[in-house]
Amino acid sequence: MDVNNLIRMANRIAEFFEGMPEHDEALDGVAQHIRKFWEPRMRLRILAALNEPSEAAQLRPLVRDALQKHAALLEPVQA
Repeated sequence: MDVNNLIRMANRIAEFFEGMPEHDEALDGVAQHIRKFWEPRMRLRILAALNEPSEAAQLRPLVRDALQKHAALLEPVQA
């Protein structure tokens, strides 16, 4: 899984939601989009990027905040 590509995609999602007037609504929108359209491996890898300073620094603040706020929602369900 190419983390740079995931970061680029997540940042593009954030660009769309940054225009929303309510910050919490934007956070929810980013997280819901990632949960709905990204496969579990992709979600795990972008969440892991939060723990890597060089990767986390590349994420837009809205992405970082959304991932932190909604980490439990983004974790894949274990069968």
